[in-house]
Amino acid sequence: MFKISVVETHNQRRFVLEGKLAPPWTSDVESVLKNAGEGLEGRKLVIDLCNVTLISQEGKDVLSKLMSDGAKFSCADVLTKHVLKQLAQRCRCV
Repeated sequence: MFKISVVETHNQRRFVLEGKLAPPWTSDVESVLKNAGEGLEGRKLVIDLCNVTLISQEGKDVLSKLMSDGAKFSCADVLTKHVLKQLAQRCRCV
C-alpha cells in the first residue's frame, strides 16, 4: 500500500509519501511528482519521507531525479537519511 498527500502552504509545497516506495508505486510517484515543481512561485518543494517504510532501487532512482531537480527532503529515521546522503553524493547535489 502507498499513499501520496499534498500539503500547500505559503512557503512550501510538501508531498507526504507513506508506505513502500517500490514498484508498482514508483511509477505513480514519478507521474505525480513529474510536474511538482511547476507553479511554486518561490516556495520550496519538500518531499516528506517520514512515513516511508521501504525504498527499492527504483524508488532511489525516482528520489535521485527529484533531488537533481532541486527538491528538498524531510525524513526522521537514520536509514532514510543515509539513503538520501548516498543519493546526494551520486548526483553531486551535496
